[in-house]
Amino acid sequence: MPAVPERDLERFVEGTVPRLRERGLFRTGYEGTTLRDHLGLVRPVSQYAKVGADA
Repeated sequence: MPAVPERDLERFVEGTVPRLRERGLFRTGYEGTTLRDHLGLVRPVSQYAKVGADA
């Protein structure tokens, strides 16, 4: 928990994140465009999607 968020967040982003990236422990990019993509989750089937010819 940062003691002073306005100060400590910048310190974390500018100091800690680059070190983690150098060690391969913090991603440098994202595979997809949504949070679901980033977490590797499949998109659920819509309850409104047509299921068959009768739908």
